[in-house]
Amino acid sequence: QGQEKLSCNPKKENGTHVVLCELGNPMKAGAQITVDMELSVSGLEDMGDAITFHLQLRSKNSPSSSKASVTVTVPVEAEAEMELRGNSLPATTVLPTSWHWVEGSQRLEDHGIKVEHVYELHNKGPGTVSGVTLRLAIPHLLGSHVLLYLLELGTEGGMNCPHHPALNPAQV
Repeated sequence: QGQEKLSCNPKKENGTHVVLCELGNPMKAGAQITVDMELSVSGLEDMGDAITFHLQLRSKNSPSSSKASVTVTVPVEAEAEMELRGNSLPATTVLPTSWHWVEGSQRLEDHGIKVEHVYELHNKGPGTVSGVTLRLAIPHLLGSHVLLYLLELGTEGGMNCPHHPALNPAQV
C-alpha cells in the first residue's frame, strides 16, 4: 500500500557478499509485497561483461519447504573516454636546400634534423581502463626514399612498445 524504506545489512557468508533486508515483521498470512531495489556495486572493472545476483526469500516464522530464489544477471558496461594528445618538438622544421642524406654515415646530423614526437594517452573517465592498445602509424618511407629516420621509441607509465623493424636501421 504505502512505501517504506527497507532496513538492509551487508555481511559476508562463505566468501560471498550477502545483503539481508528485513521486509516486515510480523507479516500477515497471504500478504503480497513488491520490492524495488537499487544496488550500487563498486570494483566492476575486472568483473567481465556481466554480474549475477542470487535473490532468495526466507521466512523466520515457520519452517518452509519453499525457499523461492531467482537469479538475475545484469550486463556490465564500462565507460571511459580516452583522449590522445600529440606534440612535435620543434613544431616546425625546415631542411636547408643544400642538405643531402649521407648514406652509411654514423653521425645523426647526416640523417636529418632531430624532431621529437610526443604522444600522451589520457583517460578522461569516469571508469578506469586496462589492456589498452595504441597503434601509431608513422610513415618512414616515401617510395624508396627515407622520409623520417626513426631513431628510438620510448614509453612511460607502465606501458610497453614492441620493437619497430624500421627503428634505427643504420645503428646511428
